[in-house]
Amino acid sequence: MTTDVPAPEVVLLTRSGCHLCAEARSTVDSVTARLGLTWAERSIDDDAELAARFSEEVPVLMIDGVQRDFWVIDPARLERLLTR
Repeated sequence: MTTDVPAPEVVLLTRSGCHLCAEARSTVDSVTARLGLTWAERSIDDDAELAARFSEEVPVLMIDGVQRDFWVIDPARLERLLTR
């Protein structure tokens, strides 16, 4: 019996002018591409609620709606989280 597990929803929260965001974007893109997954980027600049919640932590990595990392995204940790 095969159970289809939905692909994880990967979202990277960023803001303009963020040097760590560019590095995180590259890491997330590389790891998800290798695993055949997609991801989305969302700017906190466009959302007052997200800006209030995450302004000091961007970039923030969300997987299935749960904050999993911030500031520096570790590629090995990301791969482990996505292949559980």
